[in-house]
Amino acid sequence: MKKLFAKMDIWLLVMMIIYSIFGLIMIFSASSVSTVLRYNVPQYHFFLRQAIFLVVAFIAGFLILGIYTSRYKYPSYLAMAGIIVALMGLFVYGRMTNNARSWYDIGPFALQPSEFAKSIIIVFLAASYSQLERLKVKNVGLFLLPMAISLIAVILIALQPDLGTALIICGILFFIFISLPFVKKNFAKVLKLGLIGIVIAGLGFLYSGASILNSRQLKRFEFKNPCSRYIEDTGYQVCNGFIAIHNGGLFGVGLGNSSQKYLYLPESHTDFIFPIIVEEWGAIVGILIILGYMFMLYRVLKIAREAENLRLGILAYGVFLYLLFHILINLLGVLALIPLTGVPLPFLSYGGSFTVNVIIMLFVVERVCIENRMIKEKRERDNMINQ
Repeated sequence: MKKLFAKMDIWLLVMMIIYSIFGLIMIFSASSVSTVLRYNVPQYHFFLRQAIFLVVAFIAGFLILGIYTSRYKYPSYLAMAGIIVALMGLFVYGRMTNNARSWYDIGPFALQPSEFAKSIIIVFLAASYSQLERLKVKNVGLFLLPMAISLIAVILIALQPDLGTALIICGILFFIFISLPFVKKNFAKVLKLGLIGIVIAGLGFLYSGASILNSRQLKRFEFKNPCSRYIEDTGYQVCNGFIAIHNGGLFGVGLGNSSQKYLYLPESHTDFIFPIIVEEWGAIVGILIILGYMFMLYRVLKIAREAENLRLGILAYGVFLYLLFHILINLLGVLALIPLTGVPLPFLSYGGSFTVNVIIMLFVVERVCIENRMIKEKRERDNMINQ
């Protein structure tokens, strides 16, 4: 383990630990009122559950450090099949929450398959395209096959309906696909097939008579000037988020002293935890949190750019996109710059499936970093021997 630790990106690990501890503190502060008044459970309820999720995630993450990414191949294929089955099963056995059937109740905990779909798809794409590159496949259709399989999961998630998660996965798929060396070399062919696919899908949708968005989702596009719609669903939460940010000023009202967490913000410990942080700690800390996210993203992107092969590159780049989309969609939605989609903020928002997923995938990035350095050291040794 010491040898592996020496080859990790220590700055990324430090940032993960700092954000996890700070997020745990803020989840307790943000939920301490609602646990008692809304959920009728002890005030430490969400704090303790989040602590359990963090311990499980870090233990799993350190175990993953010792597994070569080349061994992800067959497990990723099985996991992809399993997640599609799990997403289909939601329509029969899933629990309805916030008008979406996205959860399985497993004892005292709830499991959200769509969160794990993001990481499974990233690993599946890395394994699939690495295999196609190794076999020197030149058939464009075969390069589209992993994307088509992944889109099955996207469609199932969109039908829950969970449009925010579906859009995040679409973004990950798109940017990974256009970054592939094969696609860059055969861009004209890929573009032609893609346009044909879009036209066929569009015609099929038009003739099906279905609607992309329901009335509740359409209302979310009324996101500007939320305080003018304070008594409406489209403005209430975001406006109270604005009030929390305004209350905080530069230096905040003090840890635990938020007034907006007193049931004004229904999701104060999940999607809307950032306004509570700014209210209690101030705008300066809010800016530092954003800068910390940028530094974390930089470290992940740096590892992706230094990737020694396609598999390692897709793994790290996919996680970079995963984090980036979550951070942007959450913060821009909370600030009323885009429609609100209910996407959690990495490390800071409460959520078992999401927390475990994010931390495990960042440990996968650490494994990529380790393998990058191992391959580089081996190459340098071979060069010295040949000289």
